[in-house]
Amino acid sequence: MPISLHTPFETTDLLPLKSGDQVTISGIIYTARDTAHKKMTQLLEEGKELPLPIQGAVIYYAGPCPTPPGKIIGSVGPTTSGRMDSYTPAMIQAGLKGMIGKGKRSLEVQRACQEQKAVYFATIGGAAALMAGCVKSARVIAYPELGAEAIYELEVENLPAVVVDDCYGNDLYERQDQLSSPS
Repeated sequence: MPISLHTPFETTDLLPLKSGDQVTISGIIYTARDTAHKKMTQLLEEGKELPLPIQGAVIYYAGPCPTPPGKIIGSVGPTTSGRMDSYTPAMIQAGLKGMIGKGKRSLEVQRACQEQKAVYFATIGGAAALMAGCVKSARVIAYPELGAEAIYELEVENLPAVVVDDCYGNDLYERQDQLSSPS
């Protein structure tokens, strides 16, 4: 049975989670990809306010496809998280508590998760239409000029994910590599 989580996250919400746990996430999350992360990191460096409430926030590394008529959002699948690794430690330091994407993260991101008690989740790559079904509302809140890479505020219900990097330095991908390598 997946663990139900609701955003925004408090540290106490994340401490019980272990690498490999299945979760569902409900509440407000934000989409952001490379260019939006670069812009937000510049704002942090300049001491300026971010376009989203970062304390306890969850960022989904995704860029929604165009919204079909009568739908809330187009397909919205995860993108490769490693592309955000150079920006992520600063975002975590500013208060980001959760990230959703696909693929392995750098040691710097894993350390930031451990030090600041944040969690990296992976979700289903290749099932963007399924993920769109979890979105109850969507609106662009920053950088509309970026099109699909604008920052969207999404209200989600029961978005499925798996804990990859927990607050304790455990990494699901490393664990899987250890299990599959010959002794």
